[in-house]
Amino acid sequence: MKTISTAELDARKERSDDFTFVNTLDTKDFSKTHIPDSINIPQAADDFVQRVEQAAGGKDRPVVVYCASASCNSSSKGAEKLEAAGFTNVTKYEEGAEGWRNAGKELAAV
Repeated sequence: MKTISTAELDARKERSDDFTFVNTLDTKDFSKTHIPDSINIPQAADDFVQRVEQAAGGKDRPVVVYCASASCNSSSKGAEKLEAAGFTNVTKYEEGAEGWRNAGKELAAV
């Protein structure tokens, strides 16, 4: 599974790279962990894979998943589900919302 650092993610966002940025936590946790430009698709949802495919525009499109922190496993589970379903360009932002905030970056209000 590919991973991305805070600096790499920030650079991709600054360049306006084309990727779907998915927060994999439950909807109730999204407001506390919402990195700007991300969407919330809970990996625990039965239709997670289908919703990500629809949002991304296909299984070959770049997707970056994240959750609350490096100790949270929601994004790992989400990435594994996507890869098992045939997604070819999935990256996990391991540091999650906590790493983003610790790097001095703002979280978005929902």
